Amino acid sequence: MSPQRWLKSTYCQEGDACVHISPTPTAIHIADDDPPRTVLTVSPVAFGALVELLKSSGGR
Repeated sequence: MSPQRWLKSTYCQEGDACVHISPTPTAIHIADDDPPRTVLTVSPVAFGALVELLKSSGGR
């Protein structure tokens, strides 16, 4: 995988476990470490569905 720009969740506080994403035109890469050790790669459509589900459930 080529070098990527990782973005940290805006809900992350200093010292918290944070979610990082690296969007590309064809995929969204998701990791919980910086630098990432394990990366989950999903389509933009699947990522959008996940975000909508989390919004509708209040993040639970």
